[in-house]
Order: sequence, then structure tokens, then C-alpha cells
Amino acid sequence: MAGVPQGERLSFRAFQAARPAGCEYGYGHGDGLSGLREREFPRLRGITYLDHAGSALFPESLLKAFTDDLRNNVYGNPHSQNISSKLTYDTIEHVRYRILQHFHTTAEDYTIIFTSGCTAALKLIAESFPWIPEGTKQPSSRFCYLTDNHTSVVGMRGITASMNVLSVPITPQEILLAESRLPAEEQNCTTPHLFSYPAQSNFSGTKYPLSWIQDIKSGKLCPIKTPGKWFVLLDAASYVSSSPLDLGVHQADFIPISFYKIFGFPTGLGALLVNNRIAPLLRKTYFGGGTAAAYLAGEDFYFPRKSIAERFEDGTVSFLDIIALKHGFDVLEKLTGGMEKIKQHTFTLAHYTYTVLSNLKYANGAPVVHIYSDTDFSSPDVQGPIINFNVLDENGEVLGFSQVDKMASLHNIHVRTGCFCNTGACQMHLDISNEDIRRNLQAGHVCGDDIDLVDGRPTGSVRISFGYMSSFEDAQTFLNFIIATRLSKLDTETPFKSVTKLTIESVPDDLPCFNDVDKSSPILQISDGELRSNLSATKTTVNWQPLETEAESIRAAVSETAVPTCRKGGKPITVASIYLYPIKSCSAFEVTEWPVGNQGLLYDRNWMVVNQNGVCMTQKQEPRLCLINPSIDLKQKIMVIQAEGMDPVSVSLEDNTEKEAVVCESKVCSHRVKTYDCGERIAGWFSTFLGRPCRLIRQSADMKSKSHQKNTKGLSSAKNISLSLVNEAQYLLINVASILQLKEHISARLEKPLEIEELIQRFRANIVVSAPESFEEEEWAEISIGALQFQVVGPCSRCQIICIDQQSGERNKEILQSLSAARGRKTNFGIYLMNQPLHSSFSDILSVGSQVLPVLKENTEIQPPTSSEEKCSG
Repeated sequence: MAGVPQGERLSFRAFQAARPAGCEYGYGHGDGLSGLREREFPRLRGITYLDHAGSALFPESLLKAFTDDLRNNVYGNPHSQNISSKLTYDTIEHVRYRILQHFHTTAEDYTIIFTSGCTAALKLIAESFPWIPEGTKQPSSRFCYLTDNHTSVVGMRGITASMNVLSVPITPQEILLAESRLPAEEQNCTTPHLFSYPAQSNFSGTKYPLSWIQDIKSGKLCPIKTPGKWFVLLDAASYVSSSPLDLGVHQADFIPISFYKIFGFPTGLGALLVNNRIAPLLRKTYFGGGTAAAYLAGEDFYFPRKSIAERFEDGTVSFLDIIALKHGFDVLEKLTGGMEKIKQHTFTLAHYTYTVLSNLKYANGAPVVHIYSDTDFSSPDVQGPIINFNVLDENGEVLGFSQVDKMASLHNIHVRTGCFCNTGACQMHLDISNEDIRRNLQAGHVCGDDIDLVDGRPTGSVRISFGYMSSFEDAQTFLNFIIATRLSKLDTETPFKSVTKLTIESVPDDLPCFNDVDKSSPILQISDGELRSNLSATKTTVNWQPLETEAESIRAAVSETAVPTCRKGGKPITVASIYLYPIKSCSAFEVTEWPVGNQGLLYDRNWMVVNQNGVCMTQKQEPRLCLINPSIDLKQKIMVIQAEGMDPVSVSLEDNTEKEAVVCESKVCSHRVKTYDCGERIAGWFSTFLGRPCRLIRQSADMKSKSHQKNTKGLSSAKNISLSLVNEAQYLLINVASILQLKEHISARLEKPLEIEELIQRFRANIVVSAPESFEEEEWAEISIGALQFQVVGPCSRCQIICIDQQSGERNKEILQSLSAARGRKTNFGIYLMNQPLHSSFSDILSVGSQVLPVLKENTEIQPPTSSEEKCSG
């Protein structure tokens, strides 16, 4: 495809021409794949789901068949003898046979043991395998595993170590070079060893030879040179989601699987397929309900059931979920015609996508992506429908996977990022050393977080994977996304940088932090008056004053370790605007001055909207939240909530936890908070406006200091800082000069330029300052505003909320893309602030027009908070 024009490359004609020999696209019956998608997956309209290796998606007909079954039959506990229990037992046995049939084997060769998933099946093997420990008279066992194994396989070594059995990791290259047969005198040793490898790598999609099973069991291939008898554990969880597995030909001893990987439903159910030749050798110490043929409570007497399945299925199996499997197999066969057709269909999509991605180049000839693969995607027998890659810039530098994920989300493209619970493959493909892993951990990076680059090097990658319902349009949408975001001319422009580091020096504590106004300051600025006249939100004024002694003590407490190195020769910085957001993710309420409490601005994000499951709703899921306008009336002690087409509704500012309020526990990002429900009247108002069941809840005042706290370095006299329902910190600050510079960059990409007040609203800050230099706020370590002192926690990493017009609720993905391009692949904008809790009933006041006095930090680059959550203010 290298010589094919870009537009033609993404056409269906080019896709058909690139189809590998012997591979079909679609399933060739009825109204084809488009009809299947429309009937069975209507929830995918407008969504490109490319994480099938993470989980398959269930079709509508599977749910219908299952729920119809439950409505029409009475299923009892299978451990009883009544009619409904016998029906359950017989149905479960039928499902066991159906599973064996799917894998082309019979009950004569394999036993099905139901587990909670593939991981539980692996743990069961580690606990019950007939290991011979070190220190006995006969040779000891070895647990050998391929380094390209899932975490759940590698984790088996924790159990083997407790049994004094050595674990031996081996790389794919080492096993290919492994010596063949042992010397004749060592071939009669019966010490059992276990070798585990994945049928398909969940990282790269590489399919390892199933022929290894027989070669290892026969002694033709030796993973490590040691006498004994080898058994093979084939991790098939990733493989069986899109490929047929014939256990009649490839007779591994243990095959763990998770059914949601195949059907999408039910989750939390897996199975261990055990070869009956090894099954009698398995050891078991614990016995649960249903596994005992007989036992004594007063003596150490226990006799297990004869059936291997019943012996290992402790307690009552998840019988309704098992019944759902029968419908899963039936529906999958009906929709697709079987696993062989799924293998061809998914590989056709992966082959095409890989081919196009491989040929994408920048104008200077540099590749757009680096694909991590052991194959050239030439055959579905050696490669599954998984593509793992990192996006590069025109200089060959990696764009962090977190930034790619954010951009993909703007296009409703669902991908997977990180190391995918496969550190061995991640290290191998990304050239990450063991020391790198330890150093990254010390730097705050852990598995599953969004720290994508450490010292400029990637900690993980991006993975896309196709499933049986994936379509050409999915591949086309994804490729268009990569081309649009990487090969657009505007995206390759030189990003603007933060202000250059200012010269700093220590000055006496009693001197002001500013010299005379520097007449040579940049022109890029806006006056406080001009800004306030442009912004249209209603403003509120209050007149509360704190005790002078209290203000001084707070300032001293926060600053006792600060080095007062301040800006020299710059124009004064002042507070231009103040906003609070009483209801999380709803509209801003602008004020000219406002009381400050122990959690930040008084009543800022004290309420939030939750769905019918009690989960916090934000503009990411429901953009119309921005059309809800709350305002605080301090005199009447009420919050008034308004929205177009709705009658206003009010909520008391008084805490109602002592009244008949429903107290519940909620989570805001990683923080757990105590809340109470605001009642049916308010819930009805929100449900009517948003068109979905939801409720308004408020943080419980008596739990604020206990349940939602932040450990913050540098605040000497406070061990914990209390937060409201914010994600990361008490305050978010942005700079008008930074907004103006970003506005210039964004305007070049939009047909209709954004007004500055619209941009300010999108960034949802609490404090807007007017500083002379753009991005000079990123050099601040502390600031003081009047009697208040704040510490800078870190930068705010932006998400897709800034793409939502706060006046209309409409999305424009260009905003985040522009920010990323302009800031050199980062999406940081604004800084988080924290201050000490106040220790009296008097509140301090934050006012527009107040002077801002910053203290510069020695290190000019602010490190983001080391949290795995997205840092958005909501």
C-alpha cells in the first residue's frame, strides 16, 4: 500500500484488495455485518470499540435468550434433590458437554472445573499440582514460564516459592533455541515439572506454536535441561476469544479460560479444563460445600467426591451464569458460523490496519507509529487480531500513551493503554530494563496509572484489538483518527513553550516581591477591567473579614519553610475573576469576593449529581450538566438551581444530616466521601432536565475532615488537607496571558474563533489571575493573596471536558487537540493550589483585584500529582 494515495488507502476497495488469501470478511448471511451490528449492538452507534482483548461485547440476543430462560424456568441450588435443583444440575452438566464440544474434545479426555475466571483457575493449578519440593531424596520440581505471560501466570511463582519449588522464567527466544532430548539415563525420571505459555500473547497478539505442547510432553523440546516429566499449562484466555482451539489435536494438560473474553457476558466466570490423565494426581487440602462425599466435624476425617469437577468446585457454583453460557455458545454460532470464521474476519481487519499503520510517514519520512510485533501479520495462524504500538512525532520521540488515549476518547474510540498486565512482554518490546522498572516505581509510576513517560521514555503503549462484531468502519475510523491528529499540518507546528526561567534571588522577608513596573513586558496581556467587562456571569459580593491575628498565624504556618524568592521587575499580578462550582460539573457561579473555608471557597463543589447506581456524573458522560446554573444566596441560606425550560428550585445551605436524610458513601476519583441525598423533589428536577434517572447528593459536613483528605507536602502544621468533592486540590488557578496565547493557537484551527471568556469558562478554574507572562504560573511554588497563602500542588492535566462549550453543551474535539499540539504533546493547563485549614469559625475572604505575590520554585518544571486518576476539576 506504500504507493497508494492516502484517500484511496482508506477506501473499502483498498481494504478488500488487501485481504489476505483464504480470509473472509463478514459472515455472509442475512443482511451482513452492518445488519448484525444494528440488531445486536445498537449501543455501539457512534462508538468505535477497539478493546476486544480486554473484553468482548455481548449481543442483544444473548441477553434476551438468557432472560427468557430465567423467566420460564425455576432453577434451584444444584446441591439439593428437588425438581428445580435437578433441573439446574442437569443444565450445568449439559453446559459442560457444550464447552467440551466447542473445544473439539470429550469427557473421556477432559474435565471442566468452573472457577471465577482464568486467574482463579491458574491459582488452583499452582495450589494443587503435585510439586516435589527442594530437599527431598528425589529430584525437585520446576515451574517454568514464558516471560510473555500474563501477570496471573507469573504470580503462580508466589505459591510455588512457598512450597520450596523453584521458578524459572524463559524468553521466547530461549525456548526456540532450547536443546532437544535429555540423555537416555535421565529420561526415566518421573519428577513432575510444569511449563506455562500463552497460546496468544495478550500484549502483541503473537500466537505461539501449539505444537510445543506435544513436543514438550514427549521430551522432544526441553524448556530447561532437568530430568523429569513435563506437563503443559496453556493459557488460552486471549486465544479462544477469536480463534478455534482443537484439544483433540493439541492436548495440553491444563487450559484456563474466562468466558467474558468470548461472549462479553457473564463476567466473573471461567473454567479450568484438566486433562484426565493428570487430574488424579492433583492435590487438594481445603474442602468446601458440595466437595465432600463424607467428613467428620469432630475428627480429621474427610473423603472427597469421586468427580474431579465436584472435588474442586468449592461451594455452590455460579449456576445462573453457567446457564447463560449455553446461550452464549448458541448465539455466537448463529451469528457468525463459528470460531474459524471469527478468526478470519478479525485477522482481516488487523492485517489491513497493520498494513496502513506501517506505511504512515511524516513529510520527512519518519514513521508515525512504532508497532511492537514479532510477526509481519501475514497469517492468522501466527498472529491474532491485536496491534500494539506507540505514536511518534516527526523526530521519532514517543507520544505518551495517556495523551493518545485522551485524543482517542474525543473521537469516541475506545483503546487500551499501559503494559496490559504483561510486564515481561512490555519490557521485551519497549526495551525496559529491570532497573528501569525499579527506578520508575521510585518515581511514582505503578501498573495501571497514567504516567506514560519517565525521562522521555515510554512506560507502556497503546493496544487496539478486534472482535467478531468489529467492522471495516471501525478500522477506518481509527486510521482516520491517527492521520488527522498526526499528519495535519497544524499539528506539526512548533509548540509554544512556557515562559523562560526568571532570575531569582533571596530577598529580605520585609521587602515587597515586586520592583517598579517593567515597561518592556510583553504586549500579550489584558487589564482587569477589560476582563471583568467581558465576562457575563452574575457576580456576588460579600463583606466578611477575618481576625487579623488569625490571618497572620495561617500565613506564618504555611510559609515557615518557604524561601521567599520572588519575581523581579515584573508588572503586578492581580486576581481577575473568582468562580465557584456549587454542584460538581455544573455551571460556574462568578463572584467578586467570597468567603474561604477549610476546604476552599465556601460551598465550592459541595454537591454532585449521581446516576441510578450512585455513581458521580460529570460532563464527560453528560455534557448537559453545564446547562444547570446553581447560585448561592448567603443571606437567605439557599442554593437556587436554574436551567432553561425548568422552574427554579432551591436547596437549603443548612446541613441536613441530623434530619431524615439518606446517608450514603460515594467515591470521587480515588477519594471516598460520606454524602446524603437531597430528596425526591430535587431528584425529580434533575431527572426531568437530564432525561435520565439521577439524584443530587451533598457531602456530609461531619465527615469532611475524615473522609476526603489530601496529604500535601510542605504544609508544615497540617497533616491532612480536607477536600470537598473536587478531584485533586482545593483550588485551580489559570492565567489570562496563558489563555490568550492558547487562543491564538486554537483560532488557527477553527472556522469561528473562540472568545476569551468562552475559553476561560471551559477551563473551569476557581481563580483567574492577570499576569504579564504566559505560563509563568508554572514556575510558582507558592502564592499569597491578601492574608491567604497557597502552595502549588502541581499542574492540571486536562481531559475532554475542555472540549465542551459551557454555554451550549456542544463538543469540539479541536480544543484538546490544539492544547496537546501547542504544549508539546502535554495537556497541562493551570495549576492546583492548597492552603491550610482555618482554625476558627471566622472565614477569610478572597477578592477580585487583590494582588498576587508568587514565590518561585528552584526547579522550573512542576511534577504532576502521582495519581492514576485524570486531573480534571469537574
